Amino acid sequence: MAKKRYLKLEYSIFIYVIVAVMLLIIPFSFENSIQAGFISKWNEKYNKIEYMFSVIKAHITDDMLTSMKKAQTSHDREKLLIELVKPYIRVNTVNKPKRYRPKLMNGSKITKKDLYYFEDVYFAENNKIVVGIKNIHTVKPSDPLFVMMVDVNGVMPPNRWGKDIFGIRIYDNVEIKPFGEGLDMNAIKDDCSKTGTGGACSYYYTIGGGFDD
Repeated sequence: MAKKRYLKLEYSIFIYVIVAVMLLIIPFSFENSIQAGFISKWNEKYNKIEYMFSVIKAHITDDMLTSMKKAQTSHDREKLLIELVKPYIRVNTVNKPKRYRPKLMNGSKITKKDLYYFEDVYFAENNKIVVGIKNIHTVKPSDPLFVMMVDVNGVMPPNRWGKDIFGIRIYDNVEIKPFGEGLDMNAIKDDCSKTGTGGACSYYYTIGGGFDD
């Protein structure tokens, strides 16, 4: 009888250990699965946007380029570029996202001085994603003219750079590059981590990288 009670106790302890291990593993696996989904969506969107700009480049006219250069303010230039991309990703310039407050991957708030700050953001692709375009101050001819953000999860959380938000640099020749391209691999991995901004994940994920590699 005592032996049976001992076996029952041993069996109960084994079950408790298995349950405890599962409770530790499942949240981690679930989070990784969600992140894998965001990475897949980002690669899909980046390929689509890269194709979009190749089409724009092939069809852009001298008048469009002249209008862009003659625009008086950054806001005017942003509006012109929004109009160019609008038909391709169905940008909704009427109903904008409300109370949309993205953060960096490390949880830091984004200030107006940050590269990651976008004053205007828009719904696109039937409200499935959120996009923003910002004209930036260029110093060298090789500097980008605009930066673009894409939240592949729309207004749904986590709204974090490097998780569901990614960035693209747009250059004078209508070429694009994801944030992080050009940095050395150590810098990319540091930035695409829980202590980084998450911006470099935009490039890291396009070359097959994964979170916390």
